[in-house]
Amino acid sequence: MLTVLIDYGAGNLHSAEKAFQRMARETGAGRVLVSDRTEDVAQADRLVLPGDGAFPACMAELRGQEGLFDALVEGVEIKAKPFLGICVGMQLMARAGHEYETVAGLGWIDGEVRWIEPSDPSLKVPHMGWNDLVIDRAHPVTEGLSTGDHAYFVHSYQMEMNDPTQLIAHCDYGGAVTAIVGRDTMVGTQFHPEKSQAAGLRLIANWLRWMP
Repeated sequence: MLTVLIDYGAGNLHSAEKAFQRMARETGAGRVLVSDRTEDVAQADRLVLPGDGAFPACMAELRGQEGLFDALVEGVEIKAKPFLGICVGMQLMARAGHEYETVAGLGWIDGEVRWIEPSDPSLKVPHMGWNDLVIDRAHPVTEGLSTGDHAYFVHSYQMEMNDPTQLIAHCDYGGAVTAIVGRDTMVGTQFHPEKSQAAGLRLIANWLRWMP
């Protein structure tokens, strides 16, 4: 099995690569490759879309690499390959993002990305650091995880859900903040699982074993 972390110029993938390689060894999930090559994305059995930065810039980078973009869409929408979006990679799954300007997303999750507005004015944005997960519904990627487990967040915008059935987990930051989303063969995490220690590594291992 081949898992490809798509390198489309939207962040340093070193820590994610190491975490996925470690858990692939432990679960017998085959090879993990970071690649910007269309042929690797097309041949992958599983696809990971990381992302750091602003929604419009990341979407432009992704769409600007036509071969990569087409291989990603074909793999997820047509071939139903297991997919994981991380941080901005999760946000790009939404119908639209409203960061600086309104930009269409991939449209895989029924939500829109907007500025976080905590009800408590003492809470700073960006939402940065450790926060407790609240599991909203059972899903194979959260097996062994519980409400109260910690995850590491760094973001100023969050996905506001239009379809609550696609929400898997949230955290509380002056109000509910989306943490994990999913439908069909697709999952996204707002937090960085590769930086979330035991809980994050467990989620990665679960995703690598998941057979939707």
